[in-house]
Amino acid sequence: MLDAKLIAEKSDFVKKALLKRMGADEFNLDEIVSLYEEVKKKKREFEELRAKQKGFNDEMAKMEKGSEGFKKKIDELKEVSQEVKKLEMQVKELEDALRTKLEVLPNIPDEDVPAGEKENNVVVEEVGEKRNFDFKIKDHVEICENMNLVDFERAAKLAGSQFAMYVGEGAKLEWALINFFIDTHLEDNYEMILPPHLLVEDSAYTAGQLPKFRDDVYWVQDGNCLLPTAETALVNIYRDEILDEKDLPKKFFAYTPCYRREAGSYRANERGLMRTHQFNKVEMFQYTTHEQSPKAFEELVGKAANLVKKLNLHYRISKLAAGDCSAPAARTYDVEVWIPSMEQYYEVSSVSNVKDYQARRGNIRYKSKSDGTKFVHMLNASGLATSRLMVALLETYQNEDGSVDIPEVLQKYFGKKKIEKS
Repeated sequence: MLDAKLIAEKSDFVKKALLKRMGADEFNLDEIVSLYEEVKKKKREFEELRAKQKGFNDEMAKMEKGSEGFKKKIDELKEVSQEVKKLEMQVKELEDALRTKLEVLPNIPDEDVPAGEKENNVVVEEVGEKRNFDFKIKDHVEICENMNLVDFERAAKLAGSQFAMYVGEGAKLEWALINFFIDTHLEDNYEMILPPHLLVEDSAYTAGQLPKFRDDVYWVQDGNCLLPTAETALVNIYRDEILDEKDLPKKFFAYTPCYRREAGSYRANERGLMRTHQFNKVEMFQYTTHEQSPKAFEELVGKAANLVKKLNLHYRISKLAAGDCSAPAARTYDVEVWIPSMEQYYEVSSVSNVKDYQARRGNIRYKSKSDGTKFVHMLNASGLATSRLMVALLETYQNEDGSVDIPEVLQKYFGKKKIEKS
């Protein structure tokens, strides 16, 4: 959530920044500034009246109980108390109205983030070479069906469309990927978390899913939601807490399945594992000071990219335009792997610095030595999502005889160098 004070004091700056990712008709900063000023005014009136109320109490403490003067003061105090309650309710109503206006606004994009939608994304690095095949390649769905690695038909019978059931050596390969990621993050001294998969509404609100993106999330009958990403849990670990600057940065990673409705449209060729309602992901997360977050962002981009590099897959890193970033993100870099059968790049890691946007929603702060109490900066990165990586691995490492080679870094987890048709 944005800072109302910043909007009031630098309205032109905020408007210019938001126009990089929104249309002018999608927000009204004048309304926010007006509400902000009204909140300040009513708060001043409330505090002045509270002081007057306290003064009555002090005066009455010195008066003889039961005297005419004392009775008169009681009557006056009742009137003041009623006015205090009335003003308190007005302040709360105004603050709620202000929050409602603020909570639907996305974050302010960083100055170097391009304006516009995904067509304005900028490729900042391309790594490795696309494999040249001297035979007609199969797509991952055909490979999975031929090798009995993923059973899409029975998954649909169990759960409906856009689900996958890994079987046999397909399940082993998926688990090998997850273990490779976990071991790498442990070596880098990130703390491992296995969070709950059902989260309360406050958790979804802090992460930024609510109120605007409620329909993207699965909700259960008790009012909880299935986590769409481990980020939704990790961002809430210190909700309503104050950290100490000396303890920052805090570095976590979590393995979870992720559950997404995927209610929007998608390409006809995005079948199989390309877009599913449930997929596995290892998520990296950092809590930092304001000064630490730029370096943390570079670290997370490097870690995500290095995982793909160790798998010896061709990939690129793209800086997302403002309109292609998620609502909480001030900047996002995507690590995109090459899918041979589709001849396209697809995101397998999204690295975002949300700065203090989520911290304001979750009231997560730290004690700074120089500047008092401040909201923390928070960053998230896939490290990595497995489903599209499985697509890239199976297609890139396929052989003409139908077998699939296993990347060297996965062989100790998988137990073999190759998957062969049984």
